[in-house]
Amino acid sequence: MRELAADRALGLVAHAGAEALERPISWVHGSELDDPTPFLEGGELLLTTGLSLRPENCAEFVDRLTGVGVAGLGFGVGLSHERVPPALEEAAARAGLPLLEVPRRTPFIAISKAVSRAIAAEEYAGLRRTSRAQHELARAAGTAHGLAAVVRKLSSLLDAWVLLLDAAGGLMHVAPASAASRLPALAADVDRLRAKKGLAAAGVSVAGQEVSMQALGGRARGFLVVGRDEPLGTTDHHVINSAASLLTLALEQVEALGSARRRLRSGFLRLMLRGEPVRDVLGDLHAELPPEPVRVLVLRGGRDPDELLQWLETEKPSSPMFLAEHDGAVVALAAESGADWLTGVPGVRIGVSDPCGEAGLADGLRQAWQAADAAGRGGAAAVVRFGELAGGGLLRLVPDGDARAFAEALLQPVRSNEVLVESLREWLAQHGQWDPAAGRLGVHRHTLRNRMRKVEDLLGRSLDQPGVRAELWLALQVLDRPGR
Repeated sequence: MRELAADRALGLVAHAGAEALERPISWVHGSELDDPTPFLEGGELLLTTGLSLRPENCAEFVDRLTGVGVAGLGFGVGLSHERVPPALEEAAARAGLPLLEVPRRTPFIAISKAVSRAIAAEEYAGLRRTSRAQHELARAAGTAHGLAAVVRKLSSLLDAWVLLLDAAGGLMHVAPASAASRLPALAADVDRLRAKKGLAAAGVSVAGQEVSMQALGGRARGFLVVGRDEPLGTTDHHVINSAASLLTLALEQVEALGSARRRLRSGFLRLMLRGEPVRDVLGDLHAELPPEPVRVLVLRGGRDPDELLQWLETEKPSSPMFLAEHDGAVVALAAESGADWLTGVPGVRIGVSDPCGEAGLADGLRQAWQAADAAGRGGAAAVVRFGELAGGGLLRLVPDGDARAFAEALLQPVRSNEVLVESLREWLAQHGQWDPAAGRLGVHRHTLRNRMRKVEDLLGRSLDQPGVRAELWLALQVLDRPGR
């Protein structure tokens, strides 16, 4: 409105304050109707000569226009009215509606053409600015440090602060550096954006600044956050979208490189399990082995191994930790502090080995696998350390259904005789010693001998064989488990 009022060729006279004249004009429309609002969308400059306008309905007329959000009113004088009606001028002033007086010599079509030219010029300037920005952003993306360069260039082009966040919402790059302090205030908004599926974007206001946020890629490989004091216009958003596209491609390349590195680490893990020295070459893979002794951890179930690896690489603390995929699970080599952090990972079953050196990694992996197999079974914890298996017995390593079937089949001939079963249990508990076992049962040792001979006859096995005694003891332990 201000630029139109300043066009000397049109000779318009503004009846409005400077602030009201800052309104943008989307188009020009002429009408002599008492109520032209059904034909308006908002943002227009409405031109009229006031053919049917009377002083008593000026206020109602202005209220209708402001209700639909017109940008302003152009009133032609010298035809229906020699001057702008005072009632109309007063109503416009009260409503804050910009009012332009159009002299008789200026045809309405001249105003329409002027606005059309200005809009076309603005759109062309926006296209040129977007095109230049795209070229500059593309050049930045092609440099050695493309992600950081695009962030810096976008900040310069928009005179705004820019944050590039990873998939977990952590800071990757920032421009200027001082803008990193804004991240805590945006954490909740980033979390809401992360929770959305597919492509997502949001506009928020933080500390009086307009902030644009959008996910990068359908899988949200990261997030681009841009903010500044001045509102972001259409061209600004085009530039932001161009930067987002470049950053998405760059993050996809980073992800592809990360996938290749994960496959290499899996290969190096196999070499380490065979005893091959690989510590000196792992630095090129951004994979650092923790100092000895290490614990081997196996993380299974709940997530795809590659997806779990990506999450762990994003979330893991800065302490050295080696992560790789092995036989459909994630294997980690970590110092004690790293092991503690890994055992807090939700939604997976975790087995933890005893401490070991690089020469003992194969044994450590075997221990971690056994512990992971026992994790979550039969009400066991989701995290099991190998050292706990000894306290829980060998049965922790045997699937519940298999152990139950074995015990029932082995003891079937004697299970109906509670006296024989209790005598067998006590005799085995006393390591086959007759007097202590008979004393605890409250019977003579010869009575106990007779019972054990009957057990042998029913089972068809000799109790003098250590293997038979061990199997019988395990079978009794299975049947004695709580909840069976």
